[in-house]
Amino acid sequence: MTTAPTTAAPPVPATPAAGYAPFARTLVVFSITALLATAQLYGLIPLVNTIAADWHTSPTAVTWLMTVYGLGYAAGFLLFGPLSDRYGRRRVIVTGVAATAVATLAVAAAPGLGLGVALRIVQGMTMGAFPPVAMAYVGERIEPRRRLVTVTTMTTGFLAAAVVGQLAAQWLATFGWRVFFVAGAAAFAVAAVALRWAMLPDAPASGASPLDAYRVMPSLLRSPDLRLLYAAVPTVLTAFVAIYTGLQLTGTTGLLGLRASALPVILAIPFLTPRLARVPGPRRAALALAAAAAGTGLIGLLTPGTAVLALLLMLVTAGIAVAAPSLIDTIGSRAGAARGPAISLFTALLFAGASLGPQIAGLLADHGIAPLAFALTVMLAAGSVLTVAARRS
Repeated sequence: MTTAPTTAAPPVPATPAAGYAPFARTLVVFSITALLATAQLYGLIPLVNTIAADWHTSPTAVTWLMTVYGLGYAAGFLLFGPLSDRYGRRRVIVTGVAATAVATLAVAAAPGLGLGVALRIVQGMTMGAFPPVAMAYVGERIEPRRRLVTVTTMTTGFLAAAVVGQLAAQWLATFGWRVFFVAGAAAFAVAAVALRWAMLPDAPASGASPLDAYRVMPSLLRSPDLRLLYAAVPTVLTAFVAIYTGLQLTGTTGLLGLRASALPVILAIPFLTPRLARVPGPRRAALALAAAAAGTGLIGLLTPGTAVLALLLMLVTAGIAVAAPSLIDTIGSRAGAARGPAISLFTALLFAGASLGPQIAGLLADHGIAPLAFALTVMLAAGSVLTVAARRS
């Protein structure tokens, strides 16, 4: 195996003299914030038809509200991850989440699609201050033996939003779709206060320029240890978002139960982490993506009833929930001293993929769920093959 990139990385801020951060409160506050962050992506799925009717446009056009949020979110990862090296993890996270509260409230007041799209870009970018900076904070401030559990639980929060966000939006839509964003704005305001309370004060500034991290990123993308893994990353959430969006656009019955059925699987993953960790990261990711591919393939092949569809969605969800933290763990460990920029790239690619999901669903779901499911099967299988190849590089 080749060595990790040798390009100089920005200095890692020193661990404070006070020691490691309190595990329990960090875990709880970070996981809830992670859930709130991606709930703003997935929560749009059950609101598509309602917003389209209110704004006198098509449901397919409204899917752009999901796409631009995901793109803004990914851009925020690349912007704020390196900035936090210079200005401090807590300062960047708290400021970003507080700004998201304001942006989310503005989305609730949007009068039409054009302004709604612009505000969703801003909302995604400000929320992008949380994931990569939180991952870096965990790597620096949480005890090493508890880091994988913390990262997996945060990832579970990101994925649980696919269920919780949709369920909450579907319920709040009975009071009007704008209520979902008003409630989100209030939740982000509370989260900003909780994050300031839960996080340790920032260590003294390292003096490194944020540009140092940006200079490292091209070498990470070219690294033989990492480039195949990075190529696999976008497939993870592209498929996950696309399958649920496709079910919404095709008018699948029993969506409330189908969304809820995946939640137990997502919540179980952190408890399985000690056993899953025994399998090397690339192999774990490859097997998980293969399982998700099998699930989407069977959805297209069988055109199943509600009960069987729920089981297949649980298989897809389990695969995604295992693959994402496995890829984070592998990329972070292989990047060495460039862990911070490497994770910023990972999260940017992950949610850039998520932003493509609604557009792929909109393009293929007009012909039924089967063509979409088969396309996603090919995508997930390709991701699995890439991670296998990365293991051998």
